[in-house]
Amino acid sequence: MKTKFLIIAMLCFATVGFAQKKEIRNAEDALEDGNAAEAKSLLQSVEAAIANEDEKLQAEYYLVQGKTYAKLAKDGDDSAFDKAVSSLKKVSEIEKKSGKDKYSGDAKQNLMAMTADLVNSAVEDNSNQKFKEAADKLYTSYKISPQDTSYLYYAASSAVNGGHYEQALKYYEELQDIGYDGSGTIYKATNVETGEVEEMDQTQRDLMVKSGTYKDPQDEKSPSKKAEIVKNTALIYTQLGQDDKALEAYKTARESNPDDVNLILNEANLYYKMGDKEKFKELMAEATAMAPDNPDLQYNIGVINMEQGNLEAAREAYRKTLEIDPSYTNAQLNLSTTYVNEGNALIDDMNALGNSKEDVEKYDELKQQKDDLFMEGATVLEDALKTNPENQGILTQLKNIYGAMGDNENFMRIKKQLEDGGSK
Repeated sequence: MKTKFLIIAMLCFATVGFAQKKEIRNAEDALEDGNAAEAKSLLQSVEAAIANEDEKLQAEYYLVQGKTYAKLAKDGDDSAFDKAVSSLKKVSEIEKKSGKDKYSGDAKQNLMAMTADLVNSAVEDNSNQKFKEAADKLYTSYKISPQDTSYLYYAASSAVNGGHYEQALKYYEELQDIGYDGSGTIYKATNVETGEVEEMDQTQRDLMVKSGTYKDPQDEKSPSKKAEIVKNTALIYTQLGQDDKALEAYKTARESNPDDVNLILNEANLYYKMGDKEKFKELMAEATAMAPDNPDLQYNIGVINMEQGNLEAAREAYRKTLEIDPSYTNAQLNLSTTYVNEGNALIDDMNALGNSKEDVEKYDELKQQKDDLFMEGATVLEDALKTNPENQGILTQLKNIYGAMGDNENFMRIKKQLEDGGSK
């Protein structure tokens, strides 16, 4: 009787194993027919029993599960990506442990195909401003294919664009840990039919040129991204209120890029925020000495001073910008805005006054100061129109200033210019 019982038990065990195998085969058939939802249901029905099966059947199960969830993800179920990746990775883990290699190659091929799906989906997410989702997918792509370090770089960029600073910081720190550089070569050639310059990989470009469909091959070096990564890391630390870490990051960035004046400006702004105005002035002077004829630098100095409420220093920087480049529209607009902002600041003082004779006199005095400041702002823009009469930004701001002043004649003149497209 004992022997018969053992035989029956063994037969039952074999029957269970056969049932799992059958369901896996049915799931694979469903997947081949394009029915990933049915395949998922079939696999779920045997999921609890798979842990007790032999390693060969386990590997087969996770391969089919990975392919099923990859199909679901490709069809639009973003939540399926992680399950697909973990299942396909598990195939190699199981076979590495057992010393067999039946399904690992198929699993790796599917992982590579999934990388392309993840990247394409991340591009679409970025276009739809779903930055967190894009960052997650790009990071998963990097984890699947660690040699493609640019996926990690773009994951950080997506996180920054979405304001997910702690996530971006994690990615930037990982980029620094692996020594990511980001420099390389961009391969270009001109399409003979369209005349447009296109980018492609080197092998494809060379073949296209040989075929005669493309011409004028060009190799362009893309610069290192190390400084940008350290700079962004510092900006994120600042955003998160970790000023000491931000200063350390700026120090590192400037050591590797001593000629980057924007790094100096960012560091100067941080010192101002921390209350160290002497260090702020020192760094601003250093930046100015480094590139005295750079209009962008002078403009940025103006912006920083304007943000800090240093209106006279901002005006001086904007004027220097316009001395170097008289057509620098943003400097013209901001220079005008410094006067408007100062004038607006007087309005609260005017509204706080009472009805006494002294208050009325003070009101008239403040109103005259406000109008004078508004007029200064208008004059800046009137001068700008002499060389740029069709600029909509200048015309709109000038119209608003005249409207605030109650100068109906000039308001209507500029309004008409706007309606005529800027022509006088």
